[in-house]
Amino acid sequence: MPDKPIFPTPQDAESAFYEALERADLEGMMAVWAEDEDIVCVHPGGARLVGYAAVRDAWRRIFAGGARLRVRISHPTSTQNPFTALHTVIEHVSVRDDESVRAPVVATNVYVRGALGWRMLAHHASPAPPDSDSDAPKKTLH
Repeated sequence: MPDKPIFPTPQDAESAFYEALERADLEGMMAVWAEDEDIVCVHPGGARLVGYAAVRDAWRRIFAGGARLRVRISHPTSTQNPFTALHTVIEHVSVRDDESVRAPVVATNVYVRGALGWRMLAHHASPAPPDSDSDAPKKTLH
């Protein structure tokens, strides 16, 4: 097995995550994740997946479905300290060759810094409300 890439910044890890998602590249996807039993992934409308094996199996099943996705990111926010980074984005997901099938998603990505650079610790994605692209102030319900 080739050596895992080193991601010098959380932004590098995030770019690799979305590139692997668009390529349906399981090995590339899992190279971004920390090899830790505490990793967590929640796909839109899905259950909370905990642990490397569960996260890998979910991505394997998604990629095996055959749909090639295109993801455009907007409205990024980030906060970082020396060992953790928290990013939020709006993911505009569409099926390649059919831009009419779109699903905006609100995502939170958490990265940790270790001896081999930055790795994803958590990815939580939820369906976005219809006005997600709006810069108008939002009303908070809780």
